[in-house]
Amino acid sequence: MNKISIWVSFISFFLFLHSSTSVEDEVKNSLIIFLAKVSNNGVQPGLTWGWNTSSDPCKDQWQNVICDSQNVSVTKLFLNGKNLSGTLDAASLCNVRSLAASLTILALDDNNIGGQISAEIANCDQLTRLTVSSNQLSGNLPESLAALNNLKRLDISNNKFSGELPKLSRISGLTAFLAQDNQLTGQIPNFDFSNFDTFNVSNNNFQGQIPKVNGFLTASSFLGNPGLCGDPLPNKCSSSSMTADENSNTKKGVSKNQMFIYMGYGVLALVCLVLVVLRICSKKKSKDQVDSVTKVAAVDESASKLSAASSEDKGGLSKSQYSVTFSADESAAMASSSLIVLTSPVVNGLKFEDLLKAPAELLGRGKYGSLYKVIFDNGMVLVVKRIKDWAISSNDFKQRMDRLYQAKHPNVLPALAFYCSKQEKLLVYEYQQNGSLFRLIHGSHRGQAFDWTSRLSAAANIAEALAFMHQELRAEGIAHGNLKSSNILLNKNMEPCISEYGLMEINDQDNFMPGKTSAAKASSTFKGDVYGFGVILLELLTGKLVQHNGVDLTVWVHSVVREEWTAEVFDKSLMSEYASEERMVNLLQVAIKCVNRSAEARPSMNQIALMINAVREEEERSTVYDPQSMSLL
Repeated sequence: MNKISIWVSFISFFLFLHSSTSVEDEVKNSLIIFLAKVSNNGVQPGLTWGWNTSSDPCKDQWQNVICDSQNVSVTKLFLNGKNLSGTLDAASLCNVRSLAASLTILALDDNNIGGQISAEIANCDQLTRLTVSSNQLSGNLPESLAALNNLKRLDISNNKFSGELPKLSRISGLTAFLAQDNQLTGQIPNFDFSNFDTFNVSNNNFQGQIPKVNGFLTASSFLGNPGLCGDPLPNKCSSSSMTADENSNTKKGVSKNQMFIYMGYGVLALVCLVLVVLRICSKKKSKDQVDSVTKVAAVDESASKLSAASSEDKGGLSKSQYSVTFSADESAAMASSSLIVLTSPVVNGLKFEDLLKAPAELLGRGKYGSLYKVIFDNGMVLVVKRIKDWAISSNDFKQRMDRLYQAKHPNVLPALAFYCSKQEKLLVYEYQQNGSLFRLIHGSHRGQAFDWTSRLSAAANIAEALAFMHQELRAEGIAHGNLKSSNILLNKNMEPCISEYGLMEINDQDNFMPGKTSAAKASSTFKGDVYGFGVILLELLTGKLVQHNGVDLTVWVHSVVREEWTAEVFDKSLMSEYASEERMVNLLQVAIKCVNRSAEARPSMNQIALMINAVREEEERSTVYDPQSMSLL
């Protein structure tokens, strides 16, 4: 009996090994077939990347393939920018169940891939990101694309797709949809635009009325579609087009109950209108005194849920048709006050009335205020930061701005002008068209390489600038107060510039401890900047968001380092370019010191700048004396 049991166990184990091997071979073969199709049967990519039947994608670390933490299942394929010119054979990937069940990212951007996306793409039902932008793909998108329920980002831009969009509005978790520069037709699906961080369907052939955007998108998301109409585009829909849209979108008639409800709403609106008219008439005199300054083209307050990060992805700009209104008291104060222009040739001769009259677009709304992009008739583009409810006197604010302007550094973006009243503060900056470090790190800067040397250089420049500002403004206790990667802008030379320095004071809990001196509070405020800089370093090293699926980046890094899996921390793109792991670890150690939970244990920015410069100098020496590079000379 025991012998029988042993034989049964042996046979079961053998069958398990055989089935496991079969699955591995199936995955391996499907990847090789997929690469052969997408590279037009070119053998060079497979040979260069180590894709062959005698090795394992995970254990042998095939290039451009990312596996799960157990190093068993393939989860991500990054084939963007690889000069591939074949066809996209979704079946070879998605018809292999073991691969389809684990693959979460398929990135094929910036190649020359042709053909169509087949219906089999729906079998890869775990995909969260599908990006095929800047290729030669054509034809209709498959209806099965709407079955990818886990999809978060879909980028099909800069291709030759035609026909109508599938019912992508069914994908409730979709937060980014880019379809600009195609030949798509029909109507735009009835998306819930409040879910989107990024949305763009410009330069297509869509027709009809745009679904209600409710202030979440600007006209730039829809430009270049002659047949589109309605908000936020300036061209209004005709009654015929609106009727056609209503007939296509809703086939059900309006019931009597609904009609009574609508009539009730109408009566209520009429009563409210009468009350408003009476109210306006009673204040007509005060309103007439300030009417000339209440015309400012900005963006309506209803766009309160738009974030700065998402707005950076919306390329292009059309002049906004919205306006922001000030109260009578605010307008009167503005009429009697003036814009204080700091010494700058950029805004020489700028008047406050010019700022009020110029068209503007909301760039973002954060915890501490709103940001607007303002365009003038002469083509000048400025950014206005609007801060409300900052408990600082006008005199103190003016002194603060003067002091900040005196502390000049090439990597700190200075305010060009400012306005101050009791209710709010406005600051004017030069517009930086290259966006932010946040965009560069997290992949929305298309075609912009961000290698290890560039990241290290950015870290060193930011550290030096921040160290300089801390030293210059320590006596006044003015720190940045809200340092994060979206507040690091990129100038015309793609060099980092710290923006919005000194516009907020960190409300560190330690500052409110009884008996804490003002000097200690100031020191804690500067250490808050150090923490923010440490988080930026972690973003540069990992390529990960600060918060993702409820996981904090600093917590995740500490947990990985504690388990002695340090190499798992670094951005895979850095590892694939063979960046020095030793120097990345050195920079990681600096970052960990910066994000120490104890503010007192964090180093000063001067110390941090010295440490990072030491890493950069070592990197430069290794580049100059690299034997491999010397052998090529």
